[in-house]
Amino acid sequence: MTPLLTLSDAIAAQARLQPEKIGARDSRRALVYRAWHERASRLANVLLDRGLAPGDRVAVLAYNCLEWMEIYVALARAGLIAVPINFRLLGDEISYIVNHCEAKAFIAQDELCARVEPIRGELPVIAGGYIAFRPGAAACVVPGWQAYETLLAAASAEDPGIAVKADDAWALMYTSGTTGRPKGAIRSHAGSALIGLVAALDIGLGRDDTALLVMPLCHANSLYFAFTFAYLGATSVIDDSRHFDPEALLALLARERVTFTSLVPTHYIMMLGLPADVKARHDVSAVGKLLVSSAPARRETKLAIMQHFRNSQLFELYGSTEAGWVTWLRPEEQLTKLGSVGRECTATGAIRILDAEGREVPDGEVGELYSRTPFVFDGYWKDPEKTAAAFRGAWCSVGDMAYRDADGYYYLVDRKSNMIISGGENVYPSEVESLLASHPAVKDVAVIGVPHEKWGEAVHAIVVPHDGVTVTEREILDWCRDKIAGYKRPGSIAFITETEMPRTATGKILHRALRDRAGGVFG
Repeated sequence: MTPLLTLSDAIAAQARLQPEKIGARDSRRALVYRAWHERASRLANVLLDRGLAPGDRVAVLAYNCLEWMEIYVALARAGLIAVPINFRLLGDEISYIVNHCEAKAFIAQDELCARVEPIRGELPVIAGGYIAFRPGAAACVVPGWQAYETLLAAASAEDPGIAVKADDAWALMYTSGTTGRPKGAIRSHAGSALIGLVAALDIGLGRDDTALLVMPLCHANSLYFAFTFAYLGATSVIDDSRHFDPEALLALLARERVTFTSLVPTHYIMMLGLPADVKARHDVSAVGKLLVSSAPARRETKLAIMQHFRNSQLFELYGSTEAGWVTWLRPEEQLTKLGSVGRECTATGAIRILDAEGREVPDGEVGELYSRTPFVFDGYWKDPEKTAAAFRGAWCSVGDMAYRDADGYYYLVDRKSNMIISGGENVYPSEVESLLASHPAVKDVAVIGVPHEKWGEAVHAIVVPHDGVTVTEREILDWCRDKIAGYKRPGSIAFITETEMPRTATGKILHRALRDRAGGVFG
């Protein structure tokens, strides 16, 4: 079966319908649909001419920039599979992903190539080569890497004519793994297209909208919304700043007359915490739709959002890389159903709350949340066991524990995997614990999330030192600095004795008990 419209088809259609309309822009340049279509074809031909074949994987490492938009469309056009890598990851983390997916080409932003150089000897044979770009610049010279713009200039601008089927893989979205290694969630062309179209339908977006993409384009959130707007023939503005500046975000919303953006609670808290006179400098009256996702927002935060963005409707989303969109909490429900993630989105077939034996639990009781969506992922790359564990028949779970109230609204209460969400980033304790356990002074360790006013949750480690060994918090924090991405590193460490570590009868650490004690013993 062939989909009615792939991402490649969508850009080609807009290039015919409104060739000179800006499809996407960042702070350096704008990309009209005609140029977007042409440059995507050029990059697709570069990779195909180097011997890559449909189904091959291409790793991409970059900060937010316009080149992401060209690369994603080019890979879709060539039938290649995009493997976006989080720019916060370090050498060993990058090496694992590139080896696991057996990437055949590597495209990176010039200043991030230095992270790849020390591990090149560990990587698979990159038949398609290493390609570097400098955002918005024609010249890019990185020793051992080929220049993106030079390659595009010499390539054909003709569509390569690769047939892409609906169920072909489009992207491998690597998500942090509860066993310390990320898993590659396989997203198909059809599933990704449907996610974009459902978002437009449920939120009420159209061709005249302008989206601001703040979340990283290596993440599912910005990726899905970027191409919601591409399908619509609307415009996306990419926030390519390296560090979040709340006033700069307000200024960008005002200057670009943005009508929609998706942010995590931390963004809203910092932006709305600015002095009143600072906020008043920026006219955000054009903003008509806002989304909060990735972590729950408190009542005070929602009230502040609605007060400042007076012309906007506020939506809350629950979903995952694997399941896609699952629920929406709509504008009229924000305060009447506070704490809920809402009800099923338009295309979600159904949601079930199941106990450990797979039986549905009554309303009000906690169980594991399973959804059945038409855009569910196609499993984890090279990992049939984890794929099987994520499904009960057609029903998918990412391990979230929840309950449903009598009105059919869903509430998340915990994460089966003890996942921490810090500033919108997912952190799995086991990965951090594995690192900390390799410190010579550490006998045992547990990692939990503790409440944080700005980030929602902060990473907190509870360490049992070896008998007779003295180690300080600063020593361990400094030791972690170049070994794991910054958002995963503990912000604080508490030291306890072995007998103080709560455990089950079989010796497993009770993370929930540690979280309950975090405000007391570890406060």
